[in-house]
Amino acid sequence: MAETPLKVLGLSGSIGRTSKNGMLVDLALHKAEALGAEVHFWDLESKPLPLVGEDGCWSHPNVKEFQEMASSCDAFLVSSPEYHGTMSGVMKNTFDWVYENHVGGKVFGLMSTLGGISNSNTLNHMRIMLRWLHGNPVSQQLAVGHVKEAFADDGSLVDASMDERLQTLVESVLKTATMYRNS
Repeated sequence: MAETPLKVLGLSGSIGRTSKNGMLVDLALHKAEALGAEVHFWDLESKPLPLVGEDGCWSHPNVKEFQEMASSCDAFLVSSPEYHGTMSGVMKNTFDWVYENHVGGKVFGLMSTLGGISNSNTLNHMRIMLRWLHGNPVSQQLAVGHVKEAFADDGSLVDASMDERLQTLVESVLKTATMYRNS
């Protein structure tokens, strides 16, 4: 890893750290921190982002702070619930506040949660969106199905193989971000 720690921002497509997506992002951030990264979680519960286009949104202080934080990061760990076959409106609105100059050329690790069986719809839609922003999602990704049963009481993933996949995803994000930083 680089001498200066990589700065990683966690984004949840649900409001609050105690949501299943907030919990998944926190798990990923803890793994990144254990590997030497400096981690941050943008908590929409304490720092909500206004809807793009609403009155006064362009000068909202949380928007400016969020854009500055995104610009300062090397990588992102992102999780969205799947609603009606795509990412949540919360996730889409979060990404609507960043542009190529904030996230272009930066590395993303994508995760999703689903109430039923896992699939890749949300992950694919986030990949398409990031292509427009010139972001670079790693090839590893994680879809956690049956999310209500996926977490133990301590917040860890019940399925050890799912936790191993999360570890691999985080390692890939950090390795790729380090290569980008060093190139």
